[in-house]
Amino acid sequence: MLPDDRLPVAQCPLLMALYRGKRRRRNAAELLIRRSRDGSEAGTLFRHNLNILSGIIFQDNRKFVKVWTKTSKSPIMYENGNMYFDNYQNCYSCLHTEPHSLYRLPKRSKLEKIEDVLLCESPLEKTLPSPSDHKPSILALTASNWLYRLSPDTGEELQKVYLSSKYKFKYLLWNDSQETFVIKSVQAKETPLERQAGISHDIVMHLAFFHVYPLQPVGILEISKKAFGNGVIDVILSQSVLAVTYRNKSVKMYSWEHILKMYLTEELLLGKPSTLLGNHRVGDSPFGIPVNIQITGGLPVLFEVSCFDTGVQIGGHPWHYIYTPPQKSHRGTHHIRSLQGGTMAINGIQNMDCYSLESDSIFFHPDDSGRIIHCGPTAINVLRIAGELDSCLPSKIVEDFSLQIHRKSLIPDVTVTSSGRTVKKRFIQLDDDPCQETFRMVEYENELDLLAVVTTDGVEREGRAQVRLHDNHTGQLKQTIDLDELWDETYQHQLFFDRHTLIHVEQKNANFCCHVYKLITVVK
Repeated sequence: MLPDDRLPVAQCPLLMALYRGKRRRRNAAELLIRRSRDGSEAGTLFRHNLNILSGIIFQDNRKFVKVWTKTSKSPIMYENGNMYFDNYQNCYSCLHTEPHSLYRLPKRSKLEKIEDVLLCESPLEKTLPSPSDHKPSILALTASNWLYRLSPDTGEELQKVYLSSKYKFKYLLWNDSQETFVIKSVQAKETPLERQAGISHDIVMHLAFFHVYPLQPVGILEISKKAFGNGVIDVILSQSVLAVTYRNKSVKMYSWEHILKMYLTEELLLGKPSTLLGNHRVGDSPFGIPVNIQITGGLPVLFEVSCFDTGVQIGGHPWHYIYTPPQKSHRGTHHIRSLQGGTMAINGIQNMDCYSLESDSIFFHPDDSGRIIHCGPTAINVLRIAGELDSCLPSKIVEDFSLQIHRKSLIPDVTVTSSGRTVKKRFIQLDDDPCQETFRMVEYENELDLLAVVTTDGVEREGRAQVRLHDNHTGQLKQTIDLDELWDETYQHQLFFDRHTLIHVEQKNANFCCHVYKLITVVK
C-alpha cells in the first residue's frame, strides 16, 4: 500500500536555505539584527528563528543530554511536543526542560478505549463558527465508534460525533493533511460456517470521509466486491486518490473526486435530519452517519501496477513511482518508472545488494524536494530524478550524496592456521550484524532541515547507539549524539527529533520505555 506519510501529492513547501551559494557562519547577534529588519514578514521571521536555533544547536558548548525516562505497559506516542501514555489517557508536554504532566483523562472502559488519534492545527485564513475551532485539537476514535474532538492542552471534550452502530471503525488517516481525513473500518470477514456454506459478503469495508474545520461529514463509502472486484484485501484514501490492493498483488487507483461527483446521493450536515436516517439527526446515537456514497457503475482506473508485497509509492518531480515487480527474480530490487507512460528511468533499478535480516528501504523524501532516500545497513543514498516534464526522453536517477559505513576489516571466508590447514567459515556474517557498525534508521526534521541517522556499533556486544545529524542537502555531518541506553536490535525502536528535543521509544518484551534528550549548555 501507499504509506500515509509518503503519498503522491506535494505538501506545503518546507524551509528553504536562508543563504545561497558559499556561506559564512553568522553568529546569533548578527542573525537577530537581520531578523529585526525582516520582521514584517511572518514566514521570513520564522525562517530566521529556525536558522538561529540551528546555529545554537551546533555550537561547541551545546549537547543533547538525557533528562527523563518513563516506562509504560502500552505503546507510547509522540505528536507535536506531547507524549501520550495509556492509550492517550495520560499526556505529557515535552516543551520545557523536563517533560511534565498536562492532563490525565478519567479511566475508560474497554468499549471507550481510544483506538486512534489525529492532531489538528486550525487554519489561519478562515473564520470558524466556534471559538474552540481556532485552537489545535485532537481527534480521537473510540472502540464504541464515537469520534471525539479534544483539547490537546487539557483533554476537555469539545465535540463528539457518533459514527455507526453497524460497522466497526478503527483507523484515522489523513486524506489531505489538516483539511480532510478518513475513518477506516475493519475488514468484513466470513465466519468458518459461512465459508463452509459458500456464503460470501459483498461489502468488504467502509470509509467515512470528513472535513476538519469545521468538523463535518461528507459521508460513508461502501467498498464492495461488485464495485471493485473480487480479491480486495485493503483500501486507503490519500490526496484524493483511492488505492485498492488485491490478492493477486495488483494495486488499482481511482479518483475520489470522480466518485463523489457521480455517486454521492445526499449531502450531510451534523445535527441536521437526513432522509437516509429516517429524518433522524446526523451524528446522533444510535443513528450515526449514513452510507450515502454507493458505487453503482464501473469506475475508470487512473493507474494500475502489479508489485511484490502490494507496495507502490508515487512522488518525485516529474511524477514517478517506485515498486518491486512480483517475480522472484526481482526480489531485493526497486524499480523507478515515470508515471506518464511507465518508462523505466536510466539507473532506475536500485539494488543495495545487501545480505541482512532486515531488507533495505526506499521512499520519496518527505521534504517535498522530489528526491528519493534509499537506506541499507551500510549505506544511505539520497537520489534525485533528473528529467523534464512531458519530455520524450527518459529521466535519469542521479546521486545527490551518499552516507557510508566504513568498517575496519571483514573476517575472511577462508583462513589458514599456523599448521597450514585451511578452515572455511560455516556461515556468512550479515551486513546488519549487531556486532558491526550499522545504519538502523533515518528521520527527517523539517524545521531544521536535518537528517537524523541512527547507527549502532556492538562494541564488546553492548549495542551502543548514536544519532548523527546531517545537512539535508549536502550530507555533511553536523553533530553526533551518543544515546545513554543500550540499543537491542531484537526489539522495536522509534526515534522522534523535534528541534531541541530527541525522543527514543523502545519496546522491551511487553513493556515500552521512552528516553527524552534535551539540548543544554555544557559549562566547561
